[in-house]
Amino acid sequence: MNIPCHIRGLGVHAPERLLTNDDLSTLVDTSDEWITSRTGIRQRHILHDGETASDIGVTAARRALTEAGLEPGDVTHVLVATCTPDKLCPSTACIIAHKLGCGQVMAFDFSAACSGFMYGLSLAQSLLSAQPDACILLVCAEALTRRVNWQDRSTCVLFGDGAGAVALTANSDNAVATLQDVLCTSSSVDNLADLITIGGGTAEEYAPGQPIGEEFFLHMQGREVFKHAVRDMAAICKDILARNNLSVEQVDLFVPHQANLRIIEAVGQRLNIRPEHVFTNVESYGNTSSASVPLALGDARAQGRIRPGDHVLMTTFGAGLTWGAALLRF
Repeated sequence: MNIPCHIRGLGVHAPERLLTNDDLSTLVDTSDEWITSRTGIRQRHILHDGETASDIGVTAARRALTEAGLEPGDVTHVLVATCTPDKLCPSTACIIAHKLGCGQVMAFDFSAACSGFMYGLSLAQSLLSAQPDACILLVCAEALTRRVNWQDRSTCVLFGDGAGAVALTANSDNAVATLQDVLCTSSSVDNLADLITIGGGTAEEYAPGQPIGEEFFLHMQGREVFKHAVRDMAAICKDILARNNLSVEQVDLFVPHQANLRIIEAVGQRLNIRPEHVFTNVESYGNTSSASVPLALGDARAQGRIRPGDHVLMTTFGAGLTWGAALLRF
């Protein structure tokens, strides 16, 4: 029996603090023209001192629950996609559930890097199949600016902080959208796994008082990432459209991972999607990893780019390597 998966509410949040390209030029050898021409990014949101990924995740979650007409006590599962958790233990999901006052619920983190939203939708779909009465809160919360090397201009200009959340049920009451299909995949071959890394785990040995090494911060081999991202996102989008007997012309809006404008444009060209059907907000947020697509969905709705009955195609790509695609019907 196929159990439907409905998005009852969507909430997004980015920290108020902004870091513009001109601001970055005072920290590292770069300029607004250099960053904008290569990435399309003009600014990014960054956490305030003392602010955490769980803080911004809670704000997005509250907004999702409010739109859904749900209370924290209605939630049965809290899933958090993040590669920048507050702590290695306890999970950020447990911290968010506590801050929301959800009570005794199943709560756990998972990491699929920038593909976290797609992987989370797949997890929610599976949980609802097993427990049709469940109310799942999926939160994507990232604090990437805490883990970038501000001396490395090839990566520090790319990333920002942000959060997005959706409340999902099998019940379609006042649903915002319906998850029509989701596909996720990964490849962990060593030479691919090393393309994007954030250290600080048990692969490194630390002692109290020991200085943090460069491995603690985000590293990325940009040219190789570009090649794989374009190829894999385009291919999985074609797969999910074929599975649902849809043509590219039937896609009302394409919402790709907001990594950088060149990748977005290259994927759109491979899919032959008209530029006016491609949504971008990378100029305002930079790459917010798992929060990227929900933030884009939130902005697209706010701008009136999504109407009732629209098919929205989403795709992501991240470290692992991981990638995915999903179809929503609004």
